[in-house]
Amino acid sequence: MEKIWLESYPQGVPAEIDLGEFASLNDVFDRSVHLYANHRAFSNMGTALTYRELDARCRALGAWLQQRAGLGKGDRIALMLPNVLQYPVALFAALRAGLAVVNVNPLYTARELSHQLTDSGARAIVILENFAHTLEQIPSGQRPETVLTTRIGDLLPTPKAQLVNAVVKYIKKAVPRFDLPGAVSFRQALRESAGLEPEPTVVAPKDLAFLQYTGGTTGTAKGAMLTHHNMVANLQQASAWIGDAMRPGQEVIITALPLYHIFSLLANCLMFMKLGGENVLITNPRDLRGFVRELRRVRFSAITGVNTLFNGLLNTQGFADLDFSHLRLTLGGGMAVQHRTAERWKATTGSTLVEAYGLTETSPAVCINPLDLTDHKGSIGLPISSTEVSIRDDDGNEVVLGDNGELCVRGPQVMAGYWGERAAETKSAFHEGGWLRSGDVARMDAQGYVYIVDRKKDMINFSGFNVYPNEVEDVLASHPDVAEAAVIGIPDEQHGERLKAFVVRRNGALTEHELIEHCHKQLTGYKVPREIEFRGELPKSNVGKILRRALREAEIERAGAIKPDKRSAENGNDRRRRPLPR
Repeated sequence: MEKIWLESYPQGVPAEIDLGEFASLNDVFDRSVHLYANHRAFSNMGTALTYRELDARCRALGAWLQQRAGLGKGDRIALMLPNVLQYPVALFAALRAGLAVVNVNPLYTARELSHQLTDSGARAIVILENFAHTLEQIPSGQRPETVLTTRIGDLLPTPKAQLVNAVVKYIKKAVPRFDLPGAVSFRQALRESAGLEPEPTVVAPKDLAFLQYTGGTTGTAKGAMLTHHNMVANLQQASAWIGDAMRPGQEVIITALPLYHIFSLLANCLMFMKLGGENVLITNPRDLRGFVRELRRVRFSAITGVNTLFNGLLNTQGFADLDFSHLRLTLGGGMAVQHRTAERWKATTGSTLVEAYGLTETSPAVCINPLDLTDHKGSIGLPISSTEVSIRDDDGNEVVLGDNGELCVRGPQVMAGYWGERAAETKSAFHEGGWLRSGDVARMDAQGYVYIVDRKKDMINFSGFNVYPNEVEDVLASHPDVAEAAVIGIPDEQHGERLKAFVVRRNGALTEHELIEHCHKQLTGYKVPREIEFRGELPKSNVGKILRRALREAEIERAGAIKPDKRSAENGNDRRRRPLPR
């Protein structure tokens, strides 16, 4: 595809980036420590670590991992932590030691955790005590050799640390009992590192930086191999795009999305580390009132999030009264940003909600909108520097400009492949020529702006017509009395699939009839939901994405489309599933 998007680039953004400036993420971190030693790097619950302090703790923990835990270059270490100060300390300590970081969702079940630890071959894990009982459920022989446990307040000053840890354990009762023989506390490891010097480790561009697991909602999670080259390339691409919009050493970003997620890892943790900025870590963003209280204490200049987070903040008392005079960047990703949410955000904060797009397999950024946009335009933006995109049909052929097809990506940020014995899955993820298949249906306009239509797997076929849930959800969310909406297709003998919407009301007086009429005014008839169910909340992933799949599976179960085999049940055998009606 011709790079027509280059003509729409903001002034000063290059077509290609410099891939030779940094050999590894460690080089980027060392540069920031040198330039911004006394600047605040990460803060949490009112306590901050400067770049110099962060560097000292990373060196200490890195030396302990090498000399006490016996870890060497290329070994994998799992981090099962929310947004607390221990995360960046463990992260940069591991990278400094040449280890590959395996980010783990703290809310994983024992089955999910066991798979990720076994598949990655992690030799160590740093885990918050709140989730240690999950690790205990895994047979001892399958656990990593080294287990470091930590508490939420462990890096806060005394007596605040003791107070926070006591409240979490004894008042909130958020630390279930666990027994992990041989586990070492994070604080103990730091004490034992006194006098140790880290062993110099040369990290090359092709060395593995992260095993970032993906695909858990559609099958067995697989680890995307992201090298130092991939991650540095994406940092350079994002830096080129930001240009002078962010001031080195002066920015404060609100980090509410979990750092173990690729979006927050790159856009917040690593990007603002490179800029010498401060990451304000929000440990529990689901507590929206507490989140707003935290925002009241900080003069923040940037914030990232997903649509549900922005929508939740807008609907939280006190948010509209905050001081937004320093806010220079609002970046949305992870899921589609709905137009209604973007409009309300701009009206409330004065900041345009800039939408971006990426994948775990692309480290993650692929497209970003110009930062000087005055209004949300519904596009995911332009392909960033050194990135090619191609929109293709099911046979791998490029479609006509403006037509829908699968978005494919090629660039230095694209993963090396999937970890382990997954050669077939890696091969199927690419078209010939190194084009990564995103699984997203998209189109491109004449200016090179890309628009995501929907996930290929979420597309609904109603009597031969393709319906994309994003479009219908956007119309539903535009009603002033709707807080959130999700649309799914469920099996239907007459139409193949029929549309059902799940809606969280802002106003309890809103009726199904009223909402369907609202849809009829803006959508072709076959796109209008036949049924609307009002709910108090919708199921969401750990980063706030609405889980259509969970809604669809529950609906199919309820409709009786999947039933246990009665004879197997009577005989005590495993239940078998009948095929869905066609």
